[in-house]
Amino acid sequence: MTHLYLIRHGEAISAVKRTISNTRLSPFGIQQAERLRDRLAASGEIAADVLIASTMLRARHTAEIIAPALGLPIVFDEEVEEWRDGDADDMSFDAYQQNFKAVSFDQKPFFHLASRAESWTEFMFRACTALNRIMQEHAGKTIVIVCHGGVVDAAFFLFLGISTLQFPRAFFNTHNTSITHWHTVSSEEWIPLPQAWLLERYNDVMHLRDLNTPARIPWEGLAPYPAQGADESEAPTEAQ
Repeated sequence: MTHLYLIRHGEAISAVKRTISNTRLSPFGIQQAERLRDRLAASGEIAADVLIASTMLRARHTAEIIAPALGLPIVFDEEVEEWRDGDADDMSFDAYQQNFKAVSFDQKPFFHLASRAESWTEFMFRACTALNRIMQEHAGKTIVIVCHGGVVDAAFFLFLGISTLQFPRAFFNTHNTSITHWHTVSSEEWIPLPQAWLLERYNDVMHLRDLNTPARIPWEGLAPYPAQGADESEAPTEAQ
């Protein structure tokens, strides 16, 4: 079984300034990453075999903070970077949105915001190709990738078999330092396919619930995995 954990970076300085730029984490983003590190170190819930991170500063900074909790060196991979904005670096969010809104819906997947920028289809192709490569290289292992909201989106498109040639009408709101967990299942376990991906959890930010509160979550005293009852739905049979 292959386990894939996608962790979005913490809040970046660029998000605070509302600009499109490659920056490290804000002070609050550092706090978020530290809470995630403390959770992973205390709970032991992710027994990772490999830790991969985007080379963009906000993801690199997040990976550097949580790496001690996983006890692994960081493998940097530029192919799991966020949608690349090219020469739009330092553009304001407002200007970015206005430029994008001006494009007709059918052309949005192919629109280049600036010189050297990727279109949405180009980004999705790169991210999905990178995820597939990583899954093949580390099949049967537990993989952690510190990346971006767009890469988390790409995993949904890849594993659910959604076309990347049409701009989506629904989106995912992936939070900073959230955990998204996918794993493989075989036909004997669940469904009549040679192998499929199962989404175990999405947007898990429980480690942020005690920020700015007097209470702290006692991760050391919690089980690494929740107790499972007989909650699986009955699989259909030919007789049904």
